Amino acid sequence: MEPVREDPDPLLSARGLSVSRGGELLLRQVDLTIHAREIMTIIGPNGAGKSTLLSALLGLIPLSAGSVRQRPGLVVGYVPQRLRVDSVLPMTVARFIGLSNGRGELPRDLFVRLGCAGLLERPMHGLSGGETQRVLLARALSRNPDLLVLDEPAQGLDLAGEEQLHGFLEELRRERGVAALLVSHNLHFVMASANRVICLNRHVCCSGSPTAVRATPEFKLLFGDKVPGVGYYQHHHDHSHTSCGVVGEGEHG
Repeated sequence: MEPVREDPDPLLSARGLSVSRGGELLLRQVDLTIHAREIMTIIGPNGAGKSTLLSALLGLIPLSAGSVRQRPGLVVGYVPQRLRVDSVLPMTVARFIGLSNGRGELPRDLFVRLGCAGLLERPMHGLSGGETQRVLLARALSRNPDLLVLDEPAQGLDLAGEEQLHGFLEELRRERGVAALLVSHNLHFVMASANRVICLNRHVCCSGSPTAVRATPEFKLLFGDKVPGVGYYQHHHDHSHTSCGVVGEGEHG
């Protein structure tokens, strides 16, 4: 993947971001910066705070400490981890997309590229998990975003569908300059398609380019020398952190 140039005015940045709920510290002192045309992937165990971090960055939940800054005029397309659709309130895919962008315009070309052009007249509550994820992505893209925020977008997709998804994100990055921040558990695709990887376990354990993170003793301890086809991050706190929790030289693979 071609390097990403770090511009002085990033799309989104967080400094010292902390979130508490019911007296429990969910995120502690998280720093991150997302630049244009960058694909950043967050990995971590269940309960690491990945979804909480995305919600905090989008302003959907309050911060306990720290700050989040968005570039003025930034347009974000968000794909949540789950969407509950009530079967007693029937809504077609076309209506769902039309309501979401506020313009009544359907991204039919995007539906074709995502392989779901035949879904527009289907009811939302009748879609499979994979079909729902594709519709959610098309809805997010209908806003013509600068940044896509994707919470486990491959949920419900098979391996072929996940590979297609990551290829599509790379096409969007190259063709439209869209950046992406996503949560993923598939280490094979993370290492192949991300510019930067963040290991999170309520704080930033390590971050850097896939090449830099993959070469660290911390990563090798967790995953071995080879990245499996499908792997899940298991965090063991028997390693040390640098002063800022960053691994590598900030390169982009």
